[in-house]
Amino acid sequence: MTALQIARVQAIGSELAIAWSDGVETYFKLEELRRACPCAICGGEADVMGNVVRPHNDYTAKSFELAGYEFVGGYGLQPRWGDGHSTGIYSFAYLRRLAEAG
Repeated sequence: MTALQIARVQAIGSELAIAWSDGVETYFKLEELRRACPCAICGGEADVMGNVVRPHNDYTAKSFELAGYEFVGGYGLQPRWGDGHSTGIYSFAYLRRLAEAG
């Protein structure tokens, strides 16, 4: 079994389209993708007791504009948002779970 990979990715208006190596295509609304950012700044971080503290995020219109992206190794996509945020690494598996849950 080969690892799941992104074959093509393209921003189309307010969505991000991903064509996967297994032939599946997924579409994400940019706002939903940003709100699902998995980084510690956005999603919170567990303390030593396992309690997750989730910060309050103040989003602006720029928060939901995709300024660009980079691939991270062979496992993830790291978007750069219009407000400068760029610490979230979306693993390919996480992106597929988001698409299936949507």
